[in-house]
Amino acid sequence: MKMTDQPLSSALTPQTLDLAQLIVSTLNLDVAASSIDPHAPLFGEGLGLDSIDMLEIALAVSQTYGVKLRADDSENHRIFGSLASLSEHIQQHRG
Repeated sequence: MKMTDQPLSSALTPQTLDLAQLIVSTLNLDVAASSIDPHAPLFGEGLGLDSIDMLEIALAVSQTYGVKLRADDSENHRIFGSLASLSEHIQQHRG
């Protein structure tokens, strides 16, 4: 899991920190949201999430932000590439 000893909250925008907190609570991760590197991969390396985690995150994002994330979207690799890229996608597509 890619994290630092110091909280990254200063490197996280408020929107990205909110998303990190949503991910941590949705997946019951044992990590502080503020310690997640916003540019580290969410899947594989980084947080080490898997496809089931992606589905849970997509559902939580839809319920919380009203942004639909589809499993067949060809951009998912980019969208879910990091916390920062997911947050940017949500901000661009919020109603």
